[in-house]
Amino acid sequence: MVPDLSNNGSTRDNNNNNAPADTLPLQLFDASTHPAYDRKTFSPTKLIADHLPAQEIANKSSTRPLKYSCAFCPPLKTVPLASYYKLHRIPSLTAMADQRQNGVTTIDLPEQEPLDHADPQESVPPVQIHNKVLEQVIRTPGRQPSPQPTHLSVPGSSHRILQEDGSGYVAPKFEGKELQMDQVMDQIEEKGFIPPEFVESETNWFYNELGIDDMYFQTETVEAIVNHILSLYAGKVAAYARDDKRLEIRLDKEAVDHAVYIDTSKPGVSVIEGPRYEQRIDEKYIDGSTSSNSYRVETFRSGSHLPGEKDQQLRCYFVYKCHFANPNPGAEETKLEIIGEKRFLQKATNNTKAIYQEVMNHVVARTGPVIEMFEIEGSREKRLVIAYTQGSAMGMFSALSHLYHYYGVTSSRKYVEQFSNGITIMSIYLRPLPQAASNSRHPPIEASIHQIMKEVSLLYCIPQNKFQAHFASGRLSLQETTYAHCVWVFVGHFLNRLGSEYTSLVSMLDPSNSVHAEMLSKIKRRLRTETFTSDYILEIINRYPDLIRTLYLSFANTHYVQTRGEQDDFIPTLSYLRLTADKVLNDDELKSLITKSATNEHDEMVMTAFRVFNAGVLKTNFYTPTKVALSFRLNPSFLPEVEYPQPLFGMFLVISSEFRGFHLRFRDIARGGIRIVKSRNREAYSINARSLFDENYNLANTQQRKNKDIPEGGSKGVILLDVHHQDKARVAFEKYIDSIMDLLLPPSSPGIKDPIVDMHGQEEILFMGPDENTADLVNWATEHARKRGAPWWKSFFTGKSPKLGGIPHDAYGMTTLSVREYVLGIYRKLNLNPANVRKMQTGGPDGDLGSNEILLGNEKYTAIVDGAGVLVDPNGLDHDELVRLAKKRVMISEFDTTKLSSEGYRVLVDESNITLPTGEVVNNGMIFRNTFHLRSGKQIDLFVPCGGRPESIDLSTVNKLIVDGKCTIPYIVEGANLFITQDAKLRLEKAGCILYKDASANKGGVTSSSLEVLASLSFDDKGFLENMCVHDDGTVPPFYDAYVKQVQETIKRNAALEFEAIWREHQQTGIPRSTLSDTLSIAITKLDEELQNTELWKNTDLRRSVLEDALPKLLLEKIGMDTVIKRVPDNYLRAIFGSYLASRFVYEHGSNPSQFAFFDFMSKRMAKLTQEQHRLPAAGNGA
Repeated sequence: MVPDLSNNGSTRDNNNNNAPADTLPLQLFDASTHPAYDRKTFSPTKLIADHLPAQEIANKSSTRPLKYSCAFCPPLKTVPLASYYKLHRIPSLTAMADQRQNGVTTIDLPEQEPLDHADPQESVPPVQIHNKVLEQVIRTPGRQPSPQPTHLSVPGSSHRILQEDGSGYVAPKFEGKELQMDQVMDQIEEKGFIPPEFVESETNWFYNELGIDDMYFQTETVEAIVNHILSLYAGKVAAYARDDKRLEIRLDKEAVDHAVYIDTSKPGVSVIEGPRYEQRIDEKYIDGSTSSNSYRVETFRSGSHLPGEKDQQLRCYFVYKCHFANPNPGAEETKLEIIGEKRFLQKATNNTKAIYQEVMNHVVARTGPVIEMFEIEGSREKRLVIAYTQGSAMGMFSALSHLYHYYGVTSSRKYVEQFSNGITIMSIYLRPLPQAASNSRHPPIEASIHQIMKEVSLLYCIPQNKFQAHFASGRLSLQETTYAHCVWVFVGHFLNRLGSEYTSLVSMLDPSNSVHAEMLSKIKRRLRTETFTSDYILEIINRYPDLIRTLYLSFANTHYVQTRGEQDDFIPTLSYLRLTADKVLNDDELKSLITKSATNEHDEMVMTAFRVFNAGVLKTNFYTPTKVALSFRLNPSFLPEVEYPQPLFGMFLVISSEFRGFHLRFRDIARGGIRIVKSRNREAYSINARSLFDENYNLANTQQRKNKDIPEGGSKGVILLDVHHQDKARVAFEKYIDSIMDLLLPPSSPGIKDPIVDMHGQEEILFMGPDENTADLVNWATEHARKRGAPWWKSFFTGKSPKLGGIPHDAYGMTTLSVREYVLGIYRKLNLNPANVRKMQTGGPDGDLGSNEILLGNEKYTAIVDGAGVLVDPNGLDHDELVRLAKKRVMISEFDTTKLSSEGYRVLVDESNITLPTGEVVNNGMIFRNTFHLRSGKQIDLFVPCGGRPESIDLSTVNKLIVDGKCTIPYIVEGANLFITQDAKLRLEKAGCILYKDASANKGGVTSSSLEVLASLSFDDKGFLENMCVHDDGTVPPFYDAYVKQVQETIKRNAALEFEAIWREHQQTGIPRSTLSDTLSIAITKLDEELQNTELWKNTDLRRSVLEDALPKLLLEKIGMDTVIKRVPDNYLRAIFGSYLASRFVYEHGSNPSQFAFFDFMSKRMAKLTQEQHRLPAAGNGA
């Protein structure tokens, strides 16, 4: 029967209840026959035992009647957990059947056999598993516990009980509510869409049954409320017209400062399709929240079911723009009354404020999230509180729903609160599904809440992974989809797609030849294009959810740790359940399964990469209860030698929602900078992602060659920001550092940082420094390492503030000192007067290298190119003016042009149509700047690149600097990294240019950093603070000042030694200096590695003699050799020993010495040692 909507008269006061049934409009809802939900009569039972036995869980429902249509489920019988988990696990995909109900994708699972409860005391049966228990974990020797940076309520611990009734929020009473209701009903009657006899019941239902508090009614206009009620009624009418009679209501309203969403919701079911309101709230209101522009969220589930719908309720979402009590609090402010939002402060109870205050105090001191759980007195309901820094977990709100739905739990209400100090706190009230809905397949909430808490941290790392649809639908768990996401990233970087043609080409070329190596690198970049795009790889992996589950089992079998033996934690984690219920396949069985399952060669290649990943992971923080990003220490042996001929020692892969990153090193003891790569657009991101690993590898390899004089080998870290998170550089850096530290430091807090399986089995220390986009972040990294209790925090990062013991390269000109030594060497060898040398420099007075080159140089500058433009004067630029700019650290745009001669000029990048003194017209200042160093007609003797883009001179442009077969610039010292390609360098040298490349000239900075690290390792904390840290008042410790001067002298000495070695060998062999630089580096590195593993190290007297020469004299005088040997790690001392002997030998005898040269070198060394030993007794007697 179609409802009669024609009667517009009001019958609120005189309803025609006696009319015949067949003449009344359709009664879709009648509040008079529906029991109202009255909070005052709600009488929960007393809370069950706080500590639940490991073997059984018993619960009681309320003994008092509840006026609530969806009362708590009946009591659970005593269920032995062993039987429960043996029978009730998530079934395989093949056992599931998708059904479409009410536009919502749901999964029907096979019915399980009833449990046998005959023996309540049934013991846990022995389980045949292969994964590690705590006692069997491979432990790194000598590692000590440390405090941890994240916070989590430990499963099984005593959780606090909330003794207040209600939600912890009390909305201020809206005094005009009754009047507003009358106005709403009047307008509804005027509209005429709802039959008059139902106006009051529909309005009462909306006002009193949906759990909407007075804040909404006080905020919304009468017209808006009317529209919401009419929309809800329309949904009921529409349901009548549907064949399945299902009631579906979807309503949204978005205003400038608030939004309302109302949706039909089935408890415990994630909505995969439809309007996806929670995802919209994430994207539009929560993810982009800042302290100056943020939104708070309240959401409630209706207390009653929808009419005619036993399993459907309404979910209401209310979003409000934040108005803070203090929008700009102090940097360290944590008091809620100051940083809180006005509505929150008005509505939250004292108990809620106390909880939030405690959580706030924790989260401001953490890198990651704070996760707390509270019992609700007299109820099975749990209150989960999660706090984190704004913007550090995108999509968290909606992803949490998928998580607790997976474990058979639903939420009654949720709150998202923002605070003006940049913190977000979520509060979620969780309750078990009604027994009919749970279908006995989910663990009790008392158990599953702990698994949910553990996995919140995993969710925090990647809230929306690439396989979220499988997780939301229940096909795969969060652990399995997150694992698949990580392998998807791995496959995108390492799937071999170069083919046999590249291998053939490599066999014809000489990889040890630097020109051939550079050519191969360029060809490799071109070949690695569109064969396997990330989307194509994703599409393939998505086709094999069953394979993902099986491959994940193999991964979990290796890396999951049972922290409490067979009983594990309070509830076995999903990994434990999978391992006990499903068969773990060995690698041969996995290979066979993949071959049988894959439908084509490409699919098999991609899924085989899962096996490679599993075999390569030596340790991971995947199962650490609290973490901020996922980190994997990989064995790099899977890398094909044909593509990566220089083997890596160590590789870290770090993955988060904001970034992906690598850290690569060529030796155990290695150092190098950490850089952050940004992308202008999606296309640039795709290019950067494809070349990320190769760029990281090449940078670390270059660093390896540059570090020939120091004990550390080459390393590099590269962080690629996600295309959607280009503004998250600091967040990405902090997560990258903290997650790597998870794998370097031992755990100490059960339930917070549990033990990990360490297949590497050796202590590792990384030495890092600043690079692109990270210079202002190294202080944080140093302090963070100290907070986490890292014993090597002092040496963890170089480039830090002098107050933390850092030696800033720019302040002391460390990089420039090395470059200048090569410039001065050329002057010395050729008898040149610097005052007469005409000099061009790229990289101006605003940069580190450029400014110090100006301050230390005394040449006749004729041209400077920097970010602002070009400054030229053939008669020489005013030296005093250049010094002024260099000390001020500003660009040439601030040069006083009145000090230019008549032939001088300045062209800035934003200028156009500029006429030069010669009459030439410059049409575009930017193009003129970018190509000036290639212009002909310049009168230049010396070119020192101190800045500029890589490959600014390559084989295609180098001929512009060669006229009639002769280079127009006689001398080039490459201060800027990679400014000239190797093939272009050789072409310039062939044309007569004396050229020293970057790997030789630009090594002052690494030497300074190495000696900074050595001092950090040699001092204890107290001595380090006294002698190496500049005081807060700016006072410089005498030792620091003297040590810096000794570092400067060491840089100049090392540079002079290499300059002389290259000059001498070039004179003898005619080999280009650019080639000799590489061959010297390779020779030193190779000999260094050999010496570290010879019997020479075991000769104690020789060892001490070499260390006395290699270590700074000032350090030995202050601390003493014995103390240095005791404090500095043995492998680091061994590296000092090897690098010092190797570099001194090669600098003296060249890169290709005779077979007797080293014997002669060591004979002299031993003779010197014998003389010293003979002198010692005499010196002692004289004393």
